[in-house]
Amino acid sequence: MSDVPAPAIHDLGGASRYRCSPVERDEAPPDDFGKRVDAIRQILAQKGFMTVDELRRGIESIPEAEYFTLTYYERWLTSISNLMVEKGVIPAEELR
Repeated sequence: MSDVPAPAIHDLGGASRYRCSPVERDEAPPDDFGKRVDAIRQILAQKGFMTVDELRRGIESIPEAEYFTLTYYERWLTSISNLMVEKGVIPAEELR
């Protein structure tokens, strides 16, 4: 048995359907929604409620079916929301 974990859905580098395809560059600045989500992330990090590593873990744990339906900052917000519920900062009922 290997100690190497199976790749998660976000780890697309080895997926055959993504080989040899050009990298899409998105040089556009974030829209208002993206700016708000980033501001939330920064405030929560400054107050010690979350780390970038926790944000990444949350993004990487989004199920595949949901992951590909979300935009970049929607993935961030999903991760942040799940982390705040997980840590008991906000009740899940308030996010519905």
